[in-house]
Amino acid sequence: MRRNAIVTMNVTIDLQNHSGIRAVPLRRQFKHWAMAALTAAAPERAVNRISVRLVDETESAELNGQYRNKPRPTNILSFPLPPELSELPELGDLAICTQVVQREAREQGKSEDAHWAHLTVHGVLHLLGYDHEQEDEAQVMEALETRILQQLGYPDPY
Repeated sequence: MRRNAIVTMNVTIDLQNHSGIRAVPLRRQFKHWAMAALTAAAPERAVNRISVRLVDETESAELNGQYRNKPRPTNILSFPLPPELSELPELGDLAICTQVVQREAREQGKSEDAHWAHLTVHGVLHLLGYDHEQEDEAQVMEALETRILQQLGYPDPY
């Protein structure tokens, strides 16, 4: 009798808090959110390592200016590993601006927890190659984000 192979996913989160704010999600929360995104979008990836750096608005603006030519703080930036390194277990880096996350959650009437979860899922999908520059890409990515967040018990972020 043939058995289906069960892939056990391993996710490692390297969490660095350089935001100056102590009230941030725990490493295990980032891991939970990342694992949900990876399970939905890349279940074949058995080993995954993601660096999450929590930054302040100054660092976010510097990174956004340097890498996207937009010198202002943003909620999240994703830095996927180059394609030639895709065989490595590392997926890449996420830079999340704590102050922007908190402000956006208030302005959008969301819980901070729900917004952190959404941005983490969003960033992991970017690390996997998803994008939202074109309307058709945005529809695919947003639908996947919504499904993942609903599975995690959060409302539709859009």
